[in-house]
Order: sequence, then structure tokens, then C-alpha cells
Amino acid sequence: MAQRLGGDDRRVSAAAPGYPPRPAVGQTSDRDLWDGLDGPRPREQASRHRRKARKRNRLAIVVALLAVAVAGGVVIGRMAWDRVAGNLDTAADNAGSNLSDPSKPSVVTATAGAAELGPVRGAGTFTYASVTGKVHGTAGPLKRFKVAVENGSGQDAAGFADAADAVVGDPRGWTGGGQLRLQRVGGAAAADFTIFLATPATSEAMCGTGGLHTDQYTSCRLPGKLVINLARWLGGVPDYGASVAVYQQYAINHELGHELGFGHEACPGPGKPAPVMMQQTLGLKGCTANAWPFIDGQRYAGPKVP
Repeated sequence: MAQRLGGDDRRVSAAAPGYPPRPAVGQTSDRDLWDGLDGPRPREQASRHRRKARKRNRLAIVVALLAVAVAGGVVIGRMAWDRVAGNLDTAADNAGSNLSDPSKPSVVTATAGAAELGPVRGAGTFTYASVTGKVHGTAGPLKRFKVAVENGSGQDAAGFADAADAVVGDPRGWTGGGQLRLQRVGGAAAADFTIFLATPATSEAMCGTGGLHTDQYTSCRLPGKLVINLARWLGGVPDYGASVAVYQQYAINHELGHELGFGHEACPGPGKPAPVMMQQTLGLKGCTANAWPFIDGQRYAGPKVP
């Protein structure tokens, strides 16, 4: 019996069962014979298996990549949330420690950073200190004042009132000339003026009612109102050359000077102390920082600004 080579180099009989015989002239071909059978031809069947395998492999790869991407996204998202939550918790703890300790002093003795300048905006309402202080000064008319702190500013009214009272009662202050007396009273009492500690946004709004535009930066005085900008109170100003505590003393004495009828003054000369009525917040113009209207018991002033 004649033999021929198969596709894998094995010799098979031409009449092997299940394999169509080579057609003679006039007979049908292998393709015609396989077309007449129920199943697919061997080569087409193998090709289909290969295509299906490739599809399964591609699908498995896509599923695996999606799983990796989802897992990575969950991890990254969780890390980001943990960081944000940690920052929020820290901020809440810091804020809570300030608000829960009413005895914490309001005076800052070192230059504060940007993060320590307090909130830009508070509640717009104020809490008044309730304690009445002693009378400062030895002679002259008595002017009474109240002290108030904006709610939501992170400062307590009692602490700020004590700081303001210490400035007002200093012998280098406005009572140093022996012609004026000052006394702090509680919020329910009658007063000649009030010292407000307000956030930048609120201080700008308050000053704006009198036509003064502070750009949320400077403090101001309105009739009966000394408005101290919270950011300046906590952080002073750049290149001031003195501690924040000195700037705080200057801020109160400057606005109180306006309330007492004094106008702006200029630097009297390079290297000399800046007059308290000089706008030191906007620069010292060659002078050195000075918070007091009286130096060595004498009223210290500079040229009046027209």
C-alpha cells in the first residue's frame, strides 16, 4: 500500500481511517470532503483554539491590570486621606488648646510666622472683658474704656484686656504727662471708647464704615473705637527691628493717641526713635522702633504730617 508523509513527518497509509484519501482526477478535494463533514477541519479548529486562547490571555491581562490599578488607587487615596485627616486633627487640637485655656496670655514676645497670624475672618461679633481695672494716672480727667475680642479669632477677651490694660497703665504711656487718667471697665458699663481686637476682614469692614481702607492690614481708629488688626497684633510687621510685644504696645498707643486728638507725625531724623504717632506699620523711614509717647518723662514727638 502506498504511503505518504504526514504533517509531523510521520508516515501514514493513504487509506488511513478518518483521513480523506487523495482525490483522483475528477474526484472531490480534501476541502470538499471536509466541507461535507459535521465538524471543522483540523487546521481551522487549531486556529480557532489559538484565537480563543489569545483572547482569554488578553482578557486575563486586562483584568489583572484593572485590579492592580484599583488596588493602587485605593492605597493612594487612603494615604492622601490619612494625611489630610491628620492635618485636620492637628489643627483642631491646636485650635481647641487655644480656646479651652482662657488664661493663656495674648501677648506674643517673639516674631510670629505666617501660620501664627490667626484667622482672616471671625464671627463678626465680640466678647467684652468683664473685669474693671484700676485707675491709671495721677491727675486730669478720667476716661473709661472697654475691651472686646472678636468671636472666632482664637483670642480670649480676658487675656487681651490684661495686655491692653498694661500698655495703657504704663508710665511711658498717655498718662505719663500727669494730665490724663484712664480706667478699664466691664462690658456692661458706660465708657468713652472701646479697644477692639478684630480679624483682618472684620477690621477692614469696621474701618470702612468711617471711610478708612486698611486692605485688611493696618489697624484704625474711629470715634470711640480703637480697632486693632489681629494679624498685626500677633505678627507685627516685617523689618520692624523689635519684638512683637513692642509692636503691640505701639499699636495701642498709636490708636489711643488718635482718640485723644493727636495726628500723624514724621521721623525726626535717621537713627532717632520713631514718634508713637508716626505710621510705623508702613515703615520706620530711618528711625528706630518706639512704642511710647513719653521718653524719660518727656513727651516725645516728631514733625507733624500735613
